[in-house]
Amino acid sequence: MALAELAGARSALAAPAGTSPLAAKPGHFPAKAKNVIFLFMAGAPSHLELFDNKPELTKYDGKLPPAELIKGYRAAFISPNSKLLGGKFKFAKHGKSGAELSELLPSLAGVVDDVAIVKSMVTDAFNHAPAQIEMNTGSQQFGRPSIGAWVTYGLGSVSQDLPGFIVFSSGKKGPSGGNSNWGAGFLPTMYQGVQFRGGSEPVLFLSNPRGVDEPLQRDSLDALRALNQQRLEAMGDPEIATRINSYEMAFRMQSSAPELMDLSKESKATLEMYGAEPGKSSFANNCLLARRLAEAGAKWITVYYSDTIGGQKTDSGGWDTHGFNNTHMFPIVDKYHFPLTEQTLPTLLDDLQERDMLADTLVVWMGEFGRTPKINAQTSRDHWPDCYTVLFAGGGTKGGYVYGRSDSKGMYPDEHPVRPDDIAATIYHLLGIDPQAEIRDTAGRPLPISRGKAILDLMV
Repeated sequence: MALAELAGARSALAAPAGTSPLAAKPGHFPAKAKNVIFLFMAGAPSHLELFDNKPELTKYDGKLPPAELIKGYRAAFISPNSKLLGGKFKFAKHGKSGAELSELLPSLAGVVDDVAIVKSMVTDAFNHAPAQIEMNTGSQQFGRPSIGAWVTYGLGSVSQDLPGFIVFSSGKKGPSGGNSNWGAGFLPTMYQGVQFRGGSEPVLFLSNPRGVDEPLQRDSLDALRALNQQRLEAMGDPEIATRINSYEMAFRMQSSAPELMDLSKESKATLEMYGAEPGKSSFANNCLLARRLAEAGAKWITVYYSDTIGGQKTDSGGWDTHGFNNTHMFPIVDKYHFPLTEQTLPTLLDDLQERDMLADTLVVWMGEFGRTPKINAQTSRDHWPDCYTVLFAGGGTKGGYVYGRSDSKGMYPDEHPVRPDDIAATIYHLLGIDPQAEIRDTAGRPLPISRGKAILDLMV
């Protein structure tokens, strides 16, 4: 609770006196990326079916793993003595880089030279909610700021007519970790993500009630601002500043947000390329909206994929596929889910490239963990935090580059293990924030921005 009192926090990234706390601010050093589109695949995709070719695993399909591989093994649902499950799909090398991808990724194969692939990701949690919160905040426990909150706190946003940190979530349920995935933690709440929806009203209650016109609303807001400002000066509570900012932002968004969210203004070719349908809510629509918002100056846009897969009910998001990993997840049998998901990331990268935005827009694609190399009771894959794959593109990263390697069965990293804090530190570094920097609260206690190290090898 004491850490919430950050009105007097001292930091190289704090807003200068007299300026809007969300105004654009310089970082610690020149940035390679201006903004971030963070695509989060809630439920956890299987790296073994998509990115990490393991002929050795296929060779041992249906056999028990060697004893040394399961020493100290933890699992959410299955026995350590479960048999190994080989991959069911072919892999091939693509592009000038020769990066290997599954046959399930034909669209991604066309842009693989724009993508950096990290194959040695490791996390601590093997259940969805804590794993999602750890990937988004660096900790399984509630209370730390999300990556997007740190970025908007440190750098603000170019656009003053939109929140600096915007969140989309397809599907009815959303990610298991809920709002904590985009929370501000101990920072003032003005830095938390603002959730947008599809359709004509992107933010609830953005329209004026009947009988309230713009001059009346402006007069009311001015009176409220004066009263809140008096209270802020008397109390020094940063949440009062958050309230002032939220009223003013809502007023400005009444004119800017509806136009930006109107996909009917996009060409027919663009809509077909994404698979987007104006007026509906979908992952494809949200990715196209993310591009539009990045173009308008939003600093950070998170898009959560948590749709239902081919009619299957999942508890933790669209990629939570144990029980039907090899039968409902992929396009060979599921025309509803996977083709659209596979198409959208390459489409987004092509669209950014065509608009000269990819060089300084960082795109990150990831889930909360991977899928086990072993079989569970329903002939599929369990949760696997010990090794999985993350993708980067644009924003100063090396296209066609593979970082890290898993062992012969895809169970553990063979080199360069990467943790959630390292992903956050890499993003901060690309945006011009020193991941090792600290802020101090009003009591003078140091608060580290990140406990990880940036992966410098990923950067151009």
